[in-house]
Amino acid sequence: MTQTTTHQNPHIDVALPHYKGPWPSWLYPELPREARDWTFGGDKSFGEENGDRKLLLGELDRLTKRKLWTWPKRPILFFSDMHADRKAFVASLVASGGVRRTGPGAMNFRLTKLGRQATFIIGGDCFDKGPHNLKLLRAIRRLIELDARVRILAGNHDVRNLLGMRAVGTGIDHRNDHFFLRLGPKVVPLLVELRDSYMTGRKALDGLPDEDECRRRLFPHSSWFDAFPKIAADHLPKKQIDVELKRIKKKMVSFEPACAEAGLSMRQVYGAVLKWRELFLEPDGEFHWFFKRMRLGYHVGSFMFVHAGFDDAMADVLHADGAKALNRQFRDALFGEPFDLYYGSIANTVRTKYRSIDNPLSPDGAQKIHDSGIHAIIHGHRNLLNGQRIMLRRGLINFECDATVDQHSRHKEGLSGAGAAVTVIHPDGHILGISTDFPYAKAFEPKRTLTALRTALKRDDKSGKTNR
Repeated sequence: MTQTTTHQNPHIDVALPHYKGPWPSWLYPELPREARDWTFGGDKSFGEENGDRKLLLGELDRLTKRKLWTWPKRPILFFSDMHADRKAFVASLVASGGVRRTGPGAMNFRLTKLGRQATFIIGGDCFDKGPHNLKLLRAIRRLIELDARVRILAGNHDVRNLLGMRAVGTGIDHRNDHFFLRLGPKVVPLLVELRDSYMTGRKALDGLPDEDECRRRLFPHSSWFDAFPKIAADHLPKKQIDVELKRIKKKMVSFEPACAEAGLSMRQVYGAVLKWRELFLEPDGEFHWFFKRMRLGYHVGSFMFVHAGFDDAMADVLHADGAKALNRQFRDALFGEPFDLYYGSIANTVRTKYRSIDNPLSPDGAQKIHDSGIHAIIHGHRNLLNGQRIMLRRGLINFECDATVDQHSRHKEGLSGAGAAVTVIHPDGHILGISTDFPYAKAFEPKRTLTALRTALKRDDKSGKTNR
């Protein structure tokens, strides 16, 4: 069901999802009941990476005048950065209009007519922070079992989780034996979940080494700090190596106290890692499907869905061979050499923020992405406090969709209440950004949004505000 409302800024007709079922006593996050043009939010909703919003105006004008926008044939429902919060995920499904709750339990939902038509894209970062890593994955599995079209993209937390769990106990390997510790305290909720779900009997730790040996297998060898810079020197800039050393030193200090605070011994941590491998890597493991389904990107129409962004190397692959080649490279690398994956261009796609330590995307690389028919990147990774945002980065339009929905991040950022968010790409040519943390759904339709943006920038010029 949908509800249609006419709004100003400029006047638009847009159908919002019918969020609620017939059970008003159920707890739902507060979701917007009206929409405004995406420009209504000002700096909270749009901008340009260096502050010059006229560049965003120019790019929107170019794409619109040349009629370069191509829209998907099916609705796309994009969710990102759920970070082990099943409640936030189910609330976001409800916000999308793709599911309808059928009972008070978290798994009591079914597909709506829209859900049967749509493609659900999970935009990465299902793991870490907590509290419900495994429960979140079971909710995604429930969606798949309902015959929804589900695409799962890799996030930096997901890739690190896999690499970290695989690195434990492999012996001295200075290229890779720091990957478990690199997970840091954020992995503790998952370890607790594994312990409480699978390691509760008196014999749960039988057969495991003693505390000191488990610690030795979990932590990198003491010579790692001297060896890693030499190994990495031919592959990484010194600044990135220095950042990596600093991170591992910090986590060397913080990880074991965080485990102790959660009531985890090193034996329990090691046992939880072994259980994770059984669940995720064994063919009959409950979550074996998760990494098997995972892809780097999804391309449809003018839109490319990834977790973070691009660099020149990935732009070259995309331009030469398309999104399928990106995903082939990712699948080949995912279970290959961890160092090469994590410090290369593939993992840059799941973690870049276009910082100096990230692989660069040049104007030539951005042009190759445009030449591939892609005019907007839709992604998560940059957490926002006021719903989704349109940004021009490296000359490419980015829809930034990490709306900070998981309870851990919301508490850290000072956001109140439960979180939910979805970005909806409609075949009829508009995009909705729905979030608990902005009072209106943000509606993007190229011509109308272009007109509204032009008006807003002229108004700023008259009032003496700078666009930089």
